[in-house]
Amino acid sequence: MDGMKRVPIREQDPKVRAANFEEVCLGYNEEEAVEEAKRCLQCKKPLCVQGCPVSIDIPAFIKKVTERDFEGAAEVIAMSSALPAVCGRVCPQESQCEGKCIRGIKGEPVSIGKLERFVADWSRENGFVPAAPETTNGRKVAVIGSGPAGLTCAGDLAKMGYEVTIFEALHEPGGVLTYGIPEFRLPKNTVVRTEIENVKKLGVKIETNVIIGKSVTIDELMEEEGFEAVFVGSGAGLPKFMGIPGENANGVFSANEYLTRNNLMKAFRDDYDTPIAAGRKVAVVGGGNVAMDAARTALRLGAEVHIVYRRSEAELPARVEEVHHAKEEGVIFNLLTNPVEILTDENDWVTGMVVRKMELGEPDSSGRRRPVEIAGSDYTIEVDTVIMSLGTSPNPLISSTTRGLEINKRKCIVAQEENGQTTKEGVFAGGDAVTGAATVILAMEAGKAGAKGIDEYLRNK
Repeated sequence: MDGMKRVPIREQDPKVRAANFEEVCLGYNEEEAVEEAKRCLQCKKPLCVQGCPVSIDIPAFIKKVTERDFEGAAEVIAMSSALPAVCGRVCPQESQCEGKCIRGIKGEPVSIGKLERFVADWSRENGFVPAAPETTNGRKVAVIGSGPAGLTCAGDLAKMGYEVTIFEALHEPGGVLTYGIPEFRLPKNTVVRTEIENVKKLGVKIETNVIIGKSVTIDELMEEEGFEAVFVGSGAGLPKFMGIPGENANGVFSANEYLTRNNLMKAFRDDYDTPIAAGRKVAVVGGGNVAMDAARTALRLGAEVHIVYRRSEAELPARVEEVHHAKEEGVIFNLLTNPVEILTDENDWVTGMVVRKMELGEPDSSGRRRPVEIAGSDYTIEVDTVIMSLGTSPNPLISSTTRGLEINKRKCIVAQEENGQTTKEGVFAGGDAVTGAATVILAMEAGKAGAKGIDEYLRNK
């Protein structure tokens, strides 16, 4: 086999998958995984590890795969990551570990993400569970939110011997892994649930239906319930809107609501009663991964789907793989286009969207070229559903009910990057609650930093 090219990955046929919610990418089998692992050069100074936010020893786990020691590979990954089956599927490897891979200079980088996924899936199918600590130190830590930041922080603290309780506002744990990322990218029952169970097997308790700031406050957890430290990993669940006329009409959703109804509340299944206005012609406004998820979900619910994005394809923030999959499945891209008004009928239901053509001007502070309106270029797209996917910010409930917890002008909790320490003693934070909406792996990195910060704080206390 040609060492310059990676072992191709099997996927469901686009025409078939566009009508189901089964996973698109089928992953490697044993032979393919071993073959791909052999492409790793086992560099003396592995740049891939520097590119991994949670510092997995990538060459070590890949070497174990070449030796067919899949349990050994799983043990290597477990030292750094509690969520390998998730990361193997949703991490932007192309800009992280694989982006640094030496193989990628002249050929294609090693498929590190797909190998991580293979090892994690092998572990699940063969019942491998990372070892739990033998004793606890009796010190209680509370973690708020059971998304990637909270699960990572809780898992790391449990391995250090702390008694950890996660408080989750919703009725199912997993945060964005459960309600945000669709089934066809991240299967809930097999992948997400198993990784959450593995965190519980480390000794972590998870209490659902607890809304911190309403059911109980952080101050009460610390002053009355004996928690010596708290990690806030509550994410960014408050959707942003454009403020254009017609945005409050029936048939306009935030991507958050649309995906939550579908993923957490199983609206895509006929045997569930969750209502969802699937729409016949849907416009998704935005160009990130969440926009692709919403568009590909609407498509599977039977709609003709348009992505409306004000810049060109080169500036789409979504992963290349997601854009490619959306196009293959039949999502229509209206690029260099910006909504100016949502049209409605006499009952206030969406009937269309007026959009304006844009062109790219000079770069702005993000380094991307700024979109500029073209006067007199308005036209109407006929749609009956509009999904706004313009990013999210943290819910202010926790910061407004906790004494001494500072937030910045973006409503994000102020915390130190290296250890997650906030302005309130004993309270640490990380993930989207601190940075605003970002990726699963960056939330995990923040969860690891928070666990380290809490451990140092409690040992010195």
